[in-house]
Amino acid sequence: MLGRRPVAVESSEARAKPLAAVGLVQRILGFRELLLIGVIVLAALLMSRLTPYFLTWGNIESVIIGMAPTAIIVVGMTVVLVSGGLDLSVGSVMALSGTVVGLLLLRGVPIWLSVLLVLATGAVVGFINGVVITKLRVNPLITTLGMLTIARGIAMVITQGFTVTGLPAPFAYLGQGSLLGVPPMLWVMALIVAAGDVAMRSTRYMRQVYYVGGNERAALLSGIKVDRVKTATYVLSALLSTVAGILLASRLMAGTPTAGVGLELTAIAAAVIGGASLMGGEGTVLGGFLGTVFMSLIGNAMIILGISIYWQGIVSGVILILVVSLDMLLRARYR
Repeated sequence: MLGRRPVAVESSEARAKPLAAVGLVQRILGFRELLLIGVIVLAALLMSRLTPYFLTWGNIESVIIGMAPTAIIVVGMTVVLVSGGLDLSVGSVMALSGTVVGLLLLRGVPIWLSVLLVLATGAVVGFINGVVITKLRVNPLITTLGMLTIARGIAMVITQGFTVTGLPAPFAYLGQGSLLGVPPMLWVMALIVAAGDVAMRSTRYMRQVYYVGGNERAALLSGIKVDRVKTATYVLSALLSTVAGILLASRLMAGTPTAGVGLELTAIAAAVIGGASLMGGEGTVLGGFLGTVFMSLIGNAMIILGISIYWQGIVSGVILILVVSLDMLLRARYR
C-alpha cells in the first residue's frame, strides 16, 4: 500500500493539469468582452503611434457613424448564430430596404408610412427565411444565400441598377440631424445594442434562443416551440437589416441597390470575434458590438495608412478564419 501512494499522487497531479487548462479556457471564454476591449485599446494606441490622424475627433466620429448600420445588423446576426442558424441575406435586405424607402418617398408617401411599409417588408423577408428553414427543413446556408440573391435582384430590378436620389430633405434628419449633439442614427444604434444585450441576458424568451442553439432536441422535449423561436430570430435579423438600410439611406440621402455587398461576411466575423459560436448556443450582443468596433478600426486603419480598400475583404476573411479556428481549438480543449 505504501508503495502505491506516489502513484496516486502522480495520478492526481496529472488530472489536475487538464482541469487547470479547462479552468483557463473557461475564464478566457467567459471574459471575451474584456479581452476585446483590451485588444481594441491596444489597436487604437498602436494606430495613434503610426499616424497622428487616427485619434482625431473627426476620424473617431467617422468610424462610429460608419459602423452604425453594421452594428445594428450584427445584433440580429448574433441572435441568429446563438440559435444555431446563419443569415447571409442581411446585406441584400439592407440594400433592398434603402431602395424601397427611397422609391416610396419619391412617390410622395409620407416618411412615417414609408418606414412602416419597409419594416413590414423586412419582416416578411425574415418570416420567409424562417418558414423555409423550419418547415421545409432547407439548410440555413442555402435558404439565406438564395434570399441574398433574390433581395439584391429585386433591388436591381426596381431601380434598373441606378441609385435612387432626390429624397425629401426632412428624411435626412435620421442620418444627418442632431439630437443632443449626436446623430439620431447613433441613438438608434445604442438603443438597439443595449436593449438586445439586456434581452439576451435577462429575458425568458431570449434565453430560449440559447437553449435551442445549445441542444435543439432537448429544447423541443422541454416544451420550447423550437420552430417559432428560430423563425423569430430570422424575422428579427431581417427587421434590423431593414432599420440599417433606412438609416443608411437617410445618411446618404440615396437608396443604393449595391449597398451592403459582402456585409454578411463582416457581420459574421464581428459576431464570432465577439464570442458567438457557429455551432450555436453561445454569444452576446455586447460581444458582437465590440467585434464590430474591432473590424471597423481595422478597416479605418487600412484607409488611413493608404492600403487599398480592396484588401479589406481579404483581411476580413483572414480574421474570420483565424478567429473561428482559434475558437474551435479553445472549445475543443474545453470539452
